[in-house]
Amino acid sequence: MTANHRSSHEIVMETLHSVRTLLGMEVAFVSVFTGGRRVFRYVDSQGGATPVRVGASDPLEESYCQRVVDGRLPELIQDATQIPEALTLPATMALPVGAHLSIPIRFSDGQVYGTFCCFSTFPDSTLNDRDIRAMRLFAEMTGKLLERQVAEEEACNQLVTRLRAVIDEELFSMVYQPIIRVDQHKVVGYEALARFSAEPVRSPDQWFNEAAEVGLQEELELAVIKKALQGLAHLPEDTYLSLNVSPETLLKGSVASVLEGYPFERLMLEVTEHVSVTDYSLIATVLVPMRQRGLRLAVDDAGAGFASFRHILKLQPDVIKLDVSLIRRIDTDTGCRAFTAAIVRFAEETGSKVVAEGVETDAELNALRKLKVNKAQGYLLGRPTPIEALLF
Repeated sequence: MTANHRSSHEIVMETLHSVRTLLGMEVAFVSVFTGGRRVFRYVDSQGGATPVRVGASDPLEESYCQRVVDGRLPELIQDATQIPEALTLPATMALPVGAHLSIPIRFSDGQVYGTFCCFSTFPDSTLNDRDIRAMRLFAEMTGKLLERQVAEEEACNQLVTRLRAVIDEELFSMVYQPIIRVDQHKVVGYEALARFSAEPVRSPDQWFNEAAEVGLQEELELAVIKKALQGLAHLPEDTYLSLNVSPETLLKGSVASVLEGYPFERLMLEVTEHVSVTDYSLIATVLVPMRQRGLRLAVDDAGAGFASFRHILKLQPDVIKLDVSLIRRIDTDTGCRAFTAAIVRFAEETGSKVVAEGVETDAELNALRKLKVNKAQGYLLGRPTPIEALLF
């Protein structure tokens, strides 16, 4: 349940409590109609003791709720034992039900979601039209909130279904972009990049961001890494393969098992994340045994924001990758050049290497050479290509 849905839950519960105490009822609840049953979704009760429990259900036809919706019972009942239709329901005498107020919750399309109800085991002759009008207002407000929540849940379920298909059916392919040592015109490595074929068409970043939203980030990232690793055997032995991974997936501890059996000295993990990490020591601990076996670590998007610099300082990467936002202005903006020069100097002091991403023009490449950035990737140097086109 997301933070937004938790907030909705709190609002509905506060609303039920307000209605129950305002009208002097013992129990207030919101029910949902589904599969011919009435399911209690939210319940507030006096002293916490009630025969009505969240998640419990009963046949819809045997409920006050259905009979209020179809007009067989009125919305306001002062004493259920005085209404013949109510006496046909076992609950009237079994609970017993005395006073009862119920308002159908209808969505904007006219669909009946359920009901907003409260009742007591004793009659209450003081209940009047003003009370039922107040109930209608509360029910309308709650209905709008629940309609938004249901729409969000449906969208989330559709997203999960779509992502499950992407993962289970591998509806993505891998392309490999060369990383060039520009002073020697030599390919030293390849970055594996995912390309998604599933509908709707969207960028890889969007797919990964959506996976994170619905708890499928680790599964999707690991599926992509597994597929990317299949290309390693087809790359020259003197090159490495760079794989993108988020700190969240690293912390789950499953990356090492996916990489097991592959030559760690030919692999590099690129930490890709644009938010601050809470505890870098945990990530470092996960990485230590892999780095001891030769795995290299890169921090992606240096210069794109605060998070990347925290990654650099805390994780002490082997490679710092300059973000494309720096490269786009490297030949025309003195600030970008000064910033890049500072990163290069930092890398020299710490023993890291620098790779420029997104190089597209000769002017950008010449500016990088002057700054002693000797490794780069981008459309100027080589486009991302399927492994079949790279067979050597």
